Amino acid sequence: MTDTHIYPWQTQLWERLAHDSQRLPHALLLHGRAGIGKYDFARSFSQALLCLNKMSNGGACKTCASCHWFNDESHPDFRLLSPEQEAESDDAVPSKKTKKKTQISVAQIRDLSDFLSLSSHQSSGLRIVLIHPAETLNIASANALLKMLEEPAQGVIFILVAHQLQRLLPTIISRCQKINMPVPNESQALSWLEEQGVKNAKQQLAYLEGSPIKVCSEQIQFDQLSDIWKHLALGPKLEPYVLAPLLIANSAEAGVITIQKWIYDMVAVKLGQQARYHLQHIGALQALADRVNLSRLFDMHKKMNELRKLASHPLNHELQMESLLLDYTKIF
Repeated sequence: MTDTHIYPWQTQLWERLAHDSQRLPHALLLHGRAGIGKYDFARSFSQALLCLNKMSNGGACKTCASCHWFNDESHPDFRLLSPEQEAESDDAVPSKKTKKKTQISVAQIRDLSDFLSLSSHQSSGLRIVLIHPAETLNIASANALLKMLEEPAQGVIFILVAHQLQRLLPTIISRCQKINMPVPNESQALSWLEEQGVKNAKQQLAYLEGSPIKVCSEQIQFDQLSDIWKHLALGPKLEPYVLAPLLIANSAEAGVITIQKWIYDMVAVKLGQQARYHLQHIGALQALADRVNLSRLFDMHKKMNELRKLASHPLNHELQMESLLLDYTKIF
């Protein structure tokens, strides 16, 4: 990333918004698929808007009092709303695990009222509310936010970041200026990953569906995945009880997705198409595809979709995974 924490594929958008920073609407909605740097862009833009000594490209100076406050997460004119905030204030019973919050609550939105009624701490008069990810607003919190967007407070800019636009209330979307965030093309993504020192960038980019930021943040996971793929390549000789704990080490859902991607590519190769995720395992996939029973493979694919829905439930995931892997050994 450059000094302004902007990815190379975002520079044109940055220039346009920085140029128009005096004429911004009261609400921006940055949307696009996950893993392309929307949240980083939103934070950098927020910091730049509040900066007292902007650089020539509109970026934050990183040295003024405002920038120090921002970096210390203590800026009086900035509020970040996300589901994780609530987990901290949860007085959970010690014997139970504190569940990570998945929604932005109506209480969090109502708490903004005081912030919106205050005047800015700085001469610019600007205050910023960043909401991420915006689709985690529930009906009550979305409606409370809508009232604030309909009657915007003076000098306040809302920046909403959304991975799934279709999950937002149409009335909220209509109150914001929508910005479809740029997606890096393959050459941009690969050259950026090479700058970050990522090896096998092309294969990893394919596996994570073109998201260079996910590739960068999930390097440890790729070491684990290499082991998992070796097991899956064994086909009928795979030992379910050995592989199951590896698959659920991060989460049951991550384990199911790993097998889903492997099965997807096996189906593709069986039907004479290109593999999408495992560019470096074409040989193993081809060998398995030659032996697989296609109707059993489709049955397993269906079963995995069901299991993925159950992945967030407190079931015995290791037993579930062993059972799924046992099915896998029988499709050949």
